[in-house]
Amino acid sequence: MTAEKAPSPEPTVPAGRPGAVLALATVGFALNFWAWALLSPLAPRFKEALGLSAFQQALLVAVPVVVGSLGRIPVGALTDRYGARVMFPVVSFATIVPVLYLGLWGTTSLVGLLVGGFFLGIGGTAFAVGVPLVNSWFAPSRRGFAIGVFGAGMGGTAISALTTVKLVDAAGIAAPFVITAIALAAFGVLSAVVLRDAPGRQAPTGSFTRRLRATAALPITWQAAALYAVGFGAYVAFSVYLPAYLKTGYDLGQTDAANRMAGFVVLAVVMRPVGGWLSDRLHPTKVMLAAFAVVAVAATVQSATPSLAPVGTIAFLSMAAALGAASGATFALVALLAPADKVGSVTGVVGAAGGLGGFVPPLLMGSLYGIYGSYTLALLLLAGVAVGALVLDATIARRSGGTGRPGRRERSERGRGTALA
Repeated sequence: MTAEKAPSPEPTVPAGRPGAVLALATVGFALNFWAWALLSPLAPRFKEALGLSAFQQALLVAVPVVVGSLGRIPVGALTDRYGARVMFPVVSFATIVPVLYLGLWGTTSLVGLLVGGFFLGIGGTAFAVGVPLVNSWFAPSRRGFAIGVFGAGMGGTAISALTTVKLVDAAGIAAPFVITAIALAAFGVLSAVVLRDAPGRQAPTGSFTRRLRATAALPITWQAAALYAVGFGAYVAFSVYLPAYLKTGYDLGQTDAANRMAGFVVLAVVMRPVGGWLSDRLHPTKVMLAAFAVVAVAATVQSATPSLAPVGTIAFLSMAAALGAASGATFALVALLAPADKVGSVTGVVGAAGGLGGFVPPLLMGSLYGIYGSYTLALLLLAGVAVGALVLDATIARRSGGTGRPGRRERSERGRGTALA
C-alpha cells in the first residue's frame, strides 16, 4: 500500500455540460429505438398481406431484436475505442439506410422484410454507445440516476407502437419510415456537430479480440449480464407478450389489452431512472434485492390468475415498477464496478443479454399454455428465476461490500476491475 494518491478517474467538466450531453444522448437513444421497433406494430398487417405463418411473423419481429442485441457487443467495444462522438452519428446514419429501404422497397416480400429487419438491428446498438458516454460525464454519486434517465430512452419503442399503424393508415406504408429517417438524420447531424466525449477520455489499447477477452474475464460482466437478462428481459417479454396473455387469460379485447400493455411499459420506463437514483443513495445491490423480491411475490400471486381488478392489475404494475428499477440499478452497478476504459464493452455484453433474455419467456409461455392450457407454470418459473437473481445479487452485495454507499475501496478497485474478483 503506497502513500501516493491515485489520480481520480473522473473528468473535470464545464458547468452544465453533463446535463446537455445526457439530454442529447437520451433523445438519440429514443430515436434509434423508435427505428428499431418499426416492424413489430406492422407484423400482423404483413402476416395478412403476405400470407405469413405464425413462425414467419415471429421471425420478422425477432430478427431486428436479436441483431440489435448481439450488435451491442462490437459497438460497445468500438465506443470504448473511438468514443461516442464518432459512434452516435455513425449508428444513427447507418440506421437510416434500412429504414428507407423498408419504407420504399422492402415490404413487398418476406425476404425483403428480413433483409431490412436484419440491418434495422443497427438501431438497437445505440444503447451501447450512450451508457459509456453518460458514465464518463458524471461523477460516481450521480451516475445511477444519469444512466437511468438515459435508459428511459427505451420508451422509443412506445413511440413506434403508438404512431406506426396510425401513420400507415393515414399516409401509406412509407410514412412512418420516412419520418423516422428524417428524425435520425437530424439527430445524426446535431450529434456530429454538438456532441463531445468527456475531457480526458482515454481510448483503450490493443486489438478488439484482446479487449473482448479482457472484458469477458471480468466477473461483473457476467454477473450484470445475468441480472439484466432477468430484469430487462422480463420487461421485454411482457411488453411483447402481455396483450396475448390478457386476451387469452382474461378475454380482453385487442384495444383494451394494448392499452394495459402501454401502461405496463410506461411505468417500467419511468421507474428506470428512479432505480438509478435510489442506487446513488443506497446501493445498486440493495435496489435489486427489493426489486427481485417484488417480482417473485407478484409473479407467484399472478400464477393463480386472480381477478384482473384489482389483484391482477396490482401484480402486473408491481412487476413493471420492479423490473424498471432493477434495469436502472443494473447499469448503476456496471458504472460502479467496471473499469473506466471497459464500460462500453461491458455494456455491450450486458445489453445483449438483456435483449436476448426477452425472447425466451414469450416462447416458453406460449408453449406451456399450449400444453397445460394455463400460464401458472410459466409465472411460477418467473418467480423462481427472480429468486435466483435475488440470490446472485445478494452474493454480489456481500463480495463488493454493497451494504451502503459505495466506499473508497470500491471506487479505487473499480478502476482496476477487481472489486468482484
